[in-house]
Amino acid sequence: MTVAGRTVLIAGATSASGHAVARALLDADARVIAVGSDQGRIDAMTAELPGILGERADLTDSDEVLELAMRVHASVGEVDGVIHLVGGWRGGGGILGQSDEDYRVLERSFTALRHVSRAFWTDLVASRAGRVAMVSSTTVAAPSAGSANYTAVKAASESWMRSLAQGFAKAEVPAAATIFRVSSLAGLEERLAASVVELWNSDAESLNGRVIELAAD
Repeated sequence: MTVAGRTVLIAGATSASGHAVARALLDADARVIAVGSDQGRIDAMTAELPGILGERADLTDSDEVLELAMRVHASVGEVDGVIHLVGGWRGGGGILGQSDEDYRVLERSFTALRHVSRAFWTDLVASRAGRVAMVSSTTVAAPSAGSANYTAVKAASESWMRSLAQGFAKAEVPAAATIFRVSSLAGLEERLAASVVELWNSDAESLNGRVIELAAD
């Protein structure tokens, strides 16, 4: 089993890690849908990586995500994978420095994860090799006062992923929800990309609900 010939949607695709994952998937002969919120950055990405399908959507808006799913289904059919790279960092200042504004910005990544995974859930269950993965943080295992908002959102996202994993197991389908944890993605883009491709080289049972830590050599 490989990713070749499978359709993979990357949410938050216009980041450096998104470019690396898209390139690795294309090199592995997958069909790639790159989703972002900035049309200019999507256009630049599709020019850089011919062959990908670029889509603009606000993934925190449930209606826009449903419209995205309809466009994807109309153009390429059902998807076999969702890679969630919507993120961002805000922190510092201890507990008193964890502002509501920062939390609202960070919470967008969790909201996007909920919307996208629900919109493509039926696809993933129906696929012979459904995969959904997100990038989390090592701070979930070792929270700090300065990263309380950020870590709380990542912990909630990990809990959602485990719920997806339980849903796959209950449905008895060959699908998997996997969490990648990093201390920082900077410098790990290529390792993440290779790890995403590898998701389709492993059986679902060994991946479902698993936390994989990615670290520099």
